[in-house]
Amino acid sequence: MTAATAVPISASEPTAIPTWITLLLAIACGAIVANLYYAQPLIGLISASIHLSPAAGGLVVTLSQIGYCLGLLFIVPLGDLIENRRLVVTALIVSVVALIGAALSQNAWQFLLAALVIGLSSVAAQVLVPYATYLASPEKRGQVVGNVMSGLLLGILLARPMASLIANFWGWHTVFAISAAMIAVVAVVLARHLPQRRPTTGLPYGRLLLSMWGLLTTTPLLRRRAAYHALLFAVFSMFWTVVPMVLAGPTYKLSQFGIALFALAGVMGAVAAPIAGRLADRGLTRPATGVALVLALVSYPVAHIGTAGSHFSLGMLVVAALLLDMGVSANLVLGQRAIFSLGGEVRSRLNGLYMAMFFAGGAFGSALGGWAYANGGWNLVSWCGAAMPLMALLYYFTEFRK
Repeated sequence: MTAATAVPISASEPTAIPTWITLLLAIACGAIVANLYYAQPLIGLISASIHLSPAAGGLVVTLSQIGYCLGLLFIVPLGDLIENRRLVVTALIVSVVALIGAALSQNAWQFLLAALVIGLSSVAAQVLVPYATYLASPEKRGQVVGNVMSGLLLGILLARPMASLIANFWGWHTVFAISAAMIAVVAVVLARHLPQRRPTTGLPYGRLLLSMWGLLTTTPLLRRRAAYHALLFAVFSMFWTVVPMVLAGPTYKLSQFGIALFALAGVMGAVAAPIAGRLADRGLTRPATGVALVLALVSYPVAHIGTAGSHFSLGMLVVAALLLDMGVSANLVLGQRAIFSLGGEVRSRLNGLYMAMFFAGGAFGSALGGWAYANGGWNLVSWCGAAMPLMALLYYFTEFRK
């Protein structure tokens, strides 16, 4: 199928999605969203290279997060207004330009501007996720979302170790140069092979944005699922912000290469995404949500099993990372499967709201993790990390009230 022969799809007439299209969307989402995470393990290298003070080093990551949040609120809703393939390809072209800018940057303002645009354009992945649901029949929608999200989650989990390894051999500029080439290839392939999807909303852009407030206030399921995942994504961000410092510290004394291998071990947690999608298709969203929240809750206590610094305790830290990644991956898919069932013509707006709210939770978790580690070490981080999934679990129990 090429762009010239692609048959436009509509939300009202879903068809069986070909396996290769699902794989293509999963790979594309993973490659796109990884751009948000390449800089996290490279903050020190990038800050020194562009002459950014240690106090301002956090801007290397924060500006891309700000751009992503803005894109979720102002670009993703366009998926309900503009032909989806054209919207995604346009965003990817902008992303390629921004990544080249980051690769060539020699001072702070050049890199920070590029980081902001990288975050803004990377929301193309969140246009593709609801797009995939239009291709799938309702009984297979959870499975398709789970498969696509497994690719996205693999992109998140692989970005950090791959960035560390590439920067170790060829420098941090090469990380963004390679990503620019990858995104350019993804843009060409998507432009040639994705079917068109023309929304029928017909609202002006201003009214489309205003309608998002109405969706938020009148959709309790959206608020509930966003609250669950905001708390879990805060825990996830806290863990992966602090753990590299714990591993590099005097307790474990791991090198950058060792930390990269640890991060690679956590990638297996993404296997929970397609499993969660299939459970949701079978009507098991509620019990599966409970399991996901419990997995996140027990991950931090598991991380403290064994004598600190021993090989056994390091192994238990790997197990904790797997449990946490599995819980977060499963809950993300369960939440998206639930909100995508609310209405075909508002899926992009619902997804933008959902992602923006829990991404704010992730930003809070990163900030809280840094503060907790500086003031109370790994123990205080663990108490905070266990408290948030416990809050989500207590809220989850209210689902059983009549």
